[in-house]
Amino acid sequence: MEMRVEQLSARSEMSVDTIRYYQSKGLLEPPRRQGRVAWYDEGHLDRLSRIRALQQRGFTLATIARLVSGELDAADEALLGELSGLTATAVDPDGEARGRHTGERTGPDHPPDPAGGPDAVFTIDELAAETGVPLALLKAVEAEGLLIPRRIGGLDYYTAEDVDAANAGLLLLEWGIPLSALLDLARRHHQATEAVAAEAVDLFSTYVRRPLRADRTANAEDGDAHGDADVDRLVQAYAELLPAVNTLVTNHFTRTLVITALDHVERSGSEAMRRAISDQVAGADRFVDATTPVASR
Repeated sequence: MEMRVEQLSARSEMSVDTIRYYQSKGLLEPPRRQGRVAWYDEGHLDRLSRIRALQQRGFTLATIARLVSGELDAADEALLGELSGLTATAVDPDGEARGRHTGERTGPDHPPDPAGGPDAVFTIDELAAETGVPLALLKAVEAEGLLIPRRIGGLDYYTAEDVDAANAGLLLLEWGIPLSALLDLARRHHQATEAVAAEAVDLFSTYVRRPLRADRTANAEDGDAHGDADVDRLVQAYAELLPAVNTLVTNHFTRTLVITALDHVERSGSEAMRRAISDQVAGADRFVDATTPVASR
């Protein structure tokens, strides 16, 4: 069944301008032309539905373009979905995020939803209200790249982890650390972390993702129907390796911080201060030992 753009707009519940924008970006195939009339079909409607579904999963338009063009396959889509970090409790079935402390969906014409839950998400305004951190400060930190939102349904949201991070930063400020010094240290830490993260991703791609993709291609060429299993293996690899790496990095940073603090006190503190700080730090170090899996120590 063919239809004009106004009919496609009504059936897809997308504006004519949005449809034409997607077409200009290569996300949507050009319509069939008959004189000056453009005719769209069910394939265009299906593509718009897929674009909307991918957007609601947090994918950018650039990524969606690569997915719908076939440049990225099902394994990539599954991995990207896992990387987005979305959970069923953070996103409603229609793909709209929920604010945790307000209990309201972000989409229009929706009644309040009290089932926020610990995995729900926040707008930046909600994050400010939840933490007590001024909105202007949160926006400044975000502009520095130190507060990183997640993209859900085309909008930016924050999680409970961001609430914890904001509260931790506020605690440092309350103890007298200047904001400018804290931002400078955080900025340099962010730059160093980005470099290490890029290398870690390269390792994952070289030694995990690439071999799994090669196996998947070989199975497809042999007519072996194990594509879904290979996708599952890739997602499983990410799901297991990410927390493992996080444990290693967290443990290493905490240990390094503890040792550096002890060295500083040994050099500049009084005997009483050295004993007090040593006891406190040793307690924190034992806590790290107790909470760190044996395999990662």
